[in-house]
Amino acid sequence: MADYPKERKFPDFIQLIDMASESVGGKILFATDDFFAPAENLIKSDAPSFKENEYTEFGKWMDGWETRRKRIPGHDWCIIKLGIQGIIRGFDVDISYFTGNYAPRISIQAANLPEDKLQEISERGIRTGTAATPEEFETIAELNSENWNYLVPMEELKPGDPGSSHNYFPVSSQQRWTHIRLNIFPDGGIARLRVYGIGQKDWTATDPKDSLDLVAIAYGGVCVGFSNAHFGHPNNMIGIGSAKSMADGWETARRLDRPPILQNDENGILLVPGCEWAVFRLGHPGVITQIEVDTTHFKGNSPANCKLDGCILTTQEEEDMIKKKWDLPAHKWKLLLPVTKLCPNENHLFDSLTLELQDVITHARLTIAPDGGVSRLRLKGFPSSICLLRPREKSVMRFSALTLRDEGKNRIPDPNWDPHPLLAGISPDN
Repeated sequence: MADYPKERKFPDFIQLIDMASESVGGKILFATDDFFAPAENLIKSDAPSFKENEYTEFGKWMDGWETRRKRIPGHDWCIIKLGIQGIIRGFDVDISYFTGNYAPRISIQAANLPEDKLQEISERGIRTGTAATPEEFETIAELNSENWNYLVPMEELKPGDPGSSHNYFPVSSQQRWTHIRLNIFPDGGIARLRVYGIGQKDWTATDPKDSLDLVAIAYGGVCVGFSNAHFGHPNNMIGIGSAKSMADGWETARRLDRPPILQNDENGILLVPGCEWAVFRLGHPGVITQIEVDTTHFKGNSPANCKLDGCILTTQEEEDMIKKKWDLPAHKWKLLLPVTKLCPNENHLFDSLTLELQDVITHARLTIAPDGGVSRLRLKGFPSSICLLRPREKSVMRFSALTLRDEGKNRIPDPNWDPHPLLAGISPDN
């Protein structure tokens, strides 16, 4: 997720996951030159910084990728393996602090490569002060990267404020990508490259009997609406691995409608008038059997309680709900977890009511009361073998959980659920 001043206008796609970040497993496979600063800095998860008086034996210390001033034919480029593979919605080429040494032009190419193509590429190690060897050029040539698809043709980079120079490039491709090639023309520096998009799993390779986290961001889960995200975006909850801190979760502001004196009901549930919520589109329609709500790191600001609902929506219905700020009729939601007390700094595991309802869902809504933070949300279950994104012919569609394990009948050959481009809930409803 991007950090940015609230008064500026930014493209919607920066609310999506950075698929190239080191924090999700992104990796630099090759760079033509790393003389002043290594390409690994491009995919750091934190914002770039500047140390005015710091130098290395090779020159000025810079928090980015910076190549030497080229004195031979050609241009510099690097290859990045995405940590999350899927659909790319846009790029942020950040040249912050590179005021007189940024790369004047860039282009970006992409490919969808099988894993066995990468077996011969060795670890790069410490690269500052070096250039790629002839042997490394020979190995990387096997990827034929100069012929990859162009997602961004050659474009000029424009400097802005010294500490905040972002160049945004939207992408309209609906293909799944695993690797990108960043070209700089002819040389220079870039502080960070953010590759924003939505994960996409190869569902054809999934055993229908295996339980999976259907809302995981790596599998295509994405937040499509929320009530408040003052301190942290809900997409953080469905990120990879355990949360590193409170900053790596969803946290709302304190609600101003809290009663002056708080009370519980007879079941120990806090009596408060308001709540906060976040809606997620699953990576694939399915049946949820287990719910994990993790409040780790939220020791003095976890919610008092939560509940989870699910529903089935087509792409058009989702777009309608986005425009209506998710004012969905109550009867559309199916209760998966009733109002349940939460504890601070604890991972909670709950069985879903889905085992009784036997409902396939496409979307889930987590509601917390009255406010607070959640580090991770996992919705484990079984992907449905039926594609639910075609327009409905009936007002209600219900499917037995047995369908998920049926190896024969009624299968529609559309294993990859293509998420539509419209983003939702980007601006918090404070």
